[in-house]
Amino acid sequence: MKHVNTAEFDTLISEGKTILLDFFATWCGPCKMLTPVLEEVEGDYPDVEFVKVDVDEEGDLARRYGISVIPTLFVIKNGETTATTKGYLNADELRAFIDGGL
Repeated sequence: MKHVNTAEFDTLISEGKTILLDFFATWCGPCKMLTPVLEEVEGDYPDVEFVKVDVDEEGDLARRYGISVIPTLFVIKNGETTATTKGYLNADELRAFIDGGL
């Protein structure tokens, strides 16, 4: 899983990649709890690019996606948002969320 800035994210979108996008902040407790879950589940989805965006560093991108709660997750496929959820998810919930967006 990699941290991306706005330009890197826009490149991934333009390439048509399937993305799991995690908007987070370093000070956010639920975000910290979600990170190991994302790392656990990432290996189950080799065709999905798992990326994190720090809302404090990439405010313009957070505003573009209307982020008001963190963590907020998106599944983006071919440049289109196919699923969105807010808050902490356990591994099973995260897999169900991703599967619903694919």
